[in-house]
Amino acid sequence: MKKLLAACVCAGLSFSMSGCSLGTVLEQFTSTGDPSAREITSSSDTTTVTESKDRVYMDELSGTLQDFSGNQLILNTDNAAYVFNVSNATLECEGGMITGDEISIIYEGQLSGTDTSSVHVLKVVDEFHKKNKLKKHTAHGQVISLTSNTITIKNKKGKTATYPITGTKQYYQSGIKAGDWVYLTFKGEFPDTSDDSSASLNASHLKVLSISDLKDLQIPDPTPTPAPDVTQTPEEIANRERQFLATIQGVNLNILQILPAGSDTTFNLDMSAIPAYFKGGIAPGSHVNVTYIGDLQTDPLESVRIIAVTGEDPDTIDNKHISFTVTGTIIGSTANTITLQTDDGAIDTFRTENAQDLTEGSMEYGDYVVITFHPSKSKSSNIYTAVKIQYP
Repeated sequence: MKKLLAACVCAGLSFSMSGCSLGTVLEQFTSTGDPSAREITSSSDTTTVTESKDRVYMDELSGTLQDFSGNQLILNTDNAAYVFNVSNATLECEGGMITGDEISIIYEGQLSGTDTSSVHVLKVVDEFHKKNKLKKHTAHGQVISLTSNTITIKNKKGKTATYPITGTKQYYQSGIKAGDWVYLTFKGEFPDTSDDSSASLNASHLKVLSISDLKDLQIPDPTPTPAPDVTQTPEEIANRERQFLATIQGVNLNILQILPAGSDTTFNLDMSAIPAYFKGGIAPGSHVNVTYIGDLQTDPLESVRIIAVTGEDPDTIDNKHISFTVTGTIIGSTANTITLQTDDGAIDTFRTENAQDLTEGSMEYGDYVVITFHPSKSKSSNIYTAVKIQYP
């Protein structure tokens, strides 16, 4: 009994010398572990300081993309629609921001019903366990207008849709002009808000994969240019196929504006009755080979006979030499993208992590910029890879 009493006395002295009361020690070992509050007790046991730290909640919400504006998106779930501010988030969707695609929002904070104002979105990612993968669809319609970044067609039911076609492969075997019927292959779904009675469809966030006047798009192998034959007659020489290189300035339906190499005069090339192939789209700044019959040394360009036009192959070009461009006004941004409304009305989003920024980081909403992009790096996504960003 004496030994037990002595042990208790020693234990009491030990607690006293350490400056901690028995209650304090028990509190430390029986704490619920809540990190939101922590007590610091001084050696004199006279001062207590409490540091508070808010608990951080992280969660994930999955659904289908309904709309995207550049810094805000609408996500549909089975039960409700949510509007998220993604201006500080990173977009990490391999398929891009395509209407109808299944995505997940990773965020900090807690949702209150459909109120998202108290959460901070960190990432937008492709849904890992997709119930339904995006299918390819085909649209068939008559061409109303064609620009570098958009095509507008009217289908058999009389409904029109303007599709974003930046960087889209295009092949017109018999030429292209107003009224021609073309096939568009695309991924995505028209928004649920599309009214069946409406005369137009919202195609702004679909991904167009190809356009052609052929249902089954097959690009013929290029015909090699034969070497000059000294035995040819002057007439045969005059009718020999030749090519010259030019830079695209723009396109308005069947009229392709080009600047021939070595010239300072823009030429309007009529594509209404000639084969035209653009593997990386009809982007200003990119190059085309124009096949013609005639003699440019003696005849003006208007006098030679243009028989085909072929855009350059972006798959064979590195970032240093790529020259496909889009020009427009910044209407939104996230942590790793900017979104432009292009001069011809498309809404295009560009990934900017590795882009050369010649604006010196001074970009703001409403700024008018030129983006050099690489079509080959966004063949199945509607988020394009920016190579360079600059002011005009």
